[in-house]
Amino acid sequence: MRITDLTVRYGSRTVVEGLDLDIPPATVVGLVGESGSGKSTVARAVTGLVPYRGTIEGPARHKVQMVFQDPYGSLNPRMTVGASVAEGLAGGRAGTLSRVQRAAEVERLLSLVSLSPRYAARYPRELSGGQRQRVAVARALGTRPELLVADEITSALDVSVQGSVLNLIRSLQAELDLSMLFISHDLAVVRYVCDRVAVLHQGRLVEEGPVEEVVAAPRMAYTRALLDAVPRPVSA
Repeated sequence: MRITDLTVRYGSRTVVEGLDLDIPPATVVGLVGESGSGKSTVARAVTGLVPYRGTIEGPARHKVQMVFQDPYGSLNPRMTVGASVAEGLAGGRAGTLSRVQRAAEVERLLSLVSLSPRYAARYPRELSGGQRQRVAVARALGTRPELLVADEITSALDVSVQGSVLNLIRSLQAELDLSMLFISHDLAVVRYVCDRVAVLHQGRLVEEGPVEEVVAAPRMAYTRALLDAVPRPVSA
C-alpha cells in the first residue's frame, strides 16, 4: 500500500496532515506515537472508516482488514465464536459453503490463531481477553486480506498475555507473508514485531526507516522521548 499526502479533519480540527507512507508486500510497518498523535485515525482512513483527502493506493477495500484495540467490543456478544469467524469468510463464501465446509474453515482459522475447535461453540463472554483477541484476528484472516491493520491490539490486555498475542502476530506474518500496519504507542513492542517504523507526532510523520536503525540512532527528539519512555529492567 502507498499512502500519499493523507489528511484527515474532524470538523475544523486537522488530526492527520500530509502523511506519506509505504507498506511494502510481506512487511510489517509500525506506526508509533503518543496518545492523540493521530495513529488510529490513519488506521481508520486506510480501512475506509473515515473520510480523508490524499491518495491511498493498494489492495481493494475488502482486502484490507482491521483488528481493533478492544476485542470484546469488536465481537457480537450474541454470536458464538464460530458464527463470528464464519461471518467474515472471504468473498461472502459463508453462504455458499455447506455446513461441514463452513465448520472446517472455521476450525482452520481458529487453528491459525492457536485456538482449539471447541471454542467455536463458545460466546465472547466465556473467553479471556487474549482469547477474544485471537478470535478477532481469526475473523480478519477469514477474508484472506492482503493488508492487516492492527490498532493497539495488546493495549487492552493483561501484561501476562500481551507477549503471547505479539508472538502470534509474528508467527502469522511469517507463515502467511502478510503485509501489516501495526499501530502502538510502545516502541519496544514495535521493535519486536515490525520491520520498519514510522513515528507520528501531532498528526505529522517526523521519522521513518528500518526499525533497528531508528531505535539505535533516532534523529528526532520526539523519537528519543518515546524511547526514553520504554520501561527498562532495574539492575539488582
